Amino acid sequence: MSMVNCMHTKKAALHSLGCKVNAYETEAMQQLLEKAGYEIVPFEPGADVYVINTCTVTNIADRKSRQMLHRAKKMNPDAIVIATGCYAQISHDRLTEDAAVDLVLGNDRKTGLVEAIEEYQKNRQKKEDVIVIAESGSFEPLRIEKTAEHVRAFIKVCDGCNQFCSYCLIPYARGRVRSRKPEEILEEIRVLAAKGYQEVVLTGIHLSSYGMDFAKGEKSTLLNLIEAVHQVEGIERIRLGSLEPGIITEDFVHALSRLDKICPHFHLSLQSGCDRTLERMNRRYRSGDFMEKTQLLRSCFDDPAITTDIIVGFPQESDEDFQESMDFIEKVRFYETHIFKYSKRDGTRAASMEGQIPEAEKTRRSEQLLALNKKRIREYEERWTGKTLEVLIEESKKIEGRLCSLGHSREYIPIALASQERVNDRVFVRTTGFLTEHLLLGEKAEK
Repeated sequence: MSMVNCMHTKKAALHSLGCKVNAYETEAMQQLLEKAGYEIVPFEPGADVYVINTCTVTNIADRKSRQMLHRAKKMNPDAIVIATGCYAQISHDRLTEDAAVDLVLGNDRKTGLVEAIEEYQKNRQKKEDVIVIAESGSFEPLRIEKTAEHVRAFIKVCDGCNQFCSYCLIPYARGRVRSRKPEEILEEIRVLAAKGYQEVVLTGIHLSSYGMDFAKGEKSTLLNLIEAVHQVEGIERIRLGSLEPGIITEDFVHALSRLDKICPHFHLSLQSGCDRTLERMNRRYRSGDFMEKTQLLRSCFDDPAITTDIIVGFPQESDEDFQESMDFIEKVRFYETHIFKYSKRDGTRAASMEGQIPEAEKTRRSEQLLALNKKRIREYEERWTGKTLEVLIEESKKIEGRLCSLGHSREYIPIALASQERVNDRVFVRTTGFLTEHLLLGEKAEK
């Protein structure tokens, strides 16, 4: 029996920073704690254990990770504060010396969370459990049986990345690509479907590489996995996490277009629309290739939502390079663009490049792209006004003085209905206009 059950019920609070993979892992750790008898409480004063799943994708992410760890210790100086995740993996030496942190668990060590807490309770000795992540050859067996979203479940299908883009620390924080066995993924999804979840989002650190690490006899690709998930009874929507342009081939897209559960919402990571910058970033495609991929998706799906990531102010990005990138972004006509100012990460090739861009210039360029992004979001959503869309109802909320049912279309357009609908119902909605910026208003309709 766990020590937790021998004493009064212990309270645990968790906080996740960064990507959807981190969010999935945090939910999996929460469920490990619940099974061990912990009461899960908000990230506020009063918990006995605080778990912070950290991020290291930018300097700001590092700072936020440290701030959350220090906030946890201030909320209860007697609590056990645990740092895990990517910042904990990369900066474990620094965290081991940090008085606010009691335990440091690297990536691929989260399944041992409960045991690590119990061992610490016995001797109160500070400890780190961080492996050389590059040597990890298997997928850490975390899984979830429910999710805080109630209607949409993110499923982690692979970890690690082999790309080594010149600006990115993630291969060092997450190791090489490690894929989860298809049967384990399908078992998890069946459990969630039996509990009423209708939408799953397949996600991973480098989703496009799913299956590339399997032995010859057990080869499985991302497409094989998607087709298998499509067969799961009760799952009505399949959404894909971030994809690399290289996976968007005619065979892949045509196969997806034949699967009616696939949501026409594709996130293709661009990072820059300037070929010179892409080369310095060590990205494996050029702008012309990327444009072909978006055209292929649009030829097989009816006005799909295509979203992307852009980095501004990469070392040596001249005004001309930035303008070329911006012109390309405008030409592609994305639905939504996530814009990041380049963040210098020690240990990456880009950190030692000449021609680092001043912060003020990064901000100026970022603001230009944010203005374009706002325009493109409105333009895409306006095209769906007056059309009938399937909406998965996620919550009820008062907006502009009226109680609305809120959800997302298959394209991931946020939509509100004035009528009261049940959470987790899929309803057809005819959109009539905008309730607020970036929120379409609609009325229930027949298919």
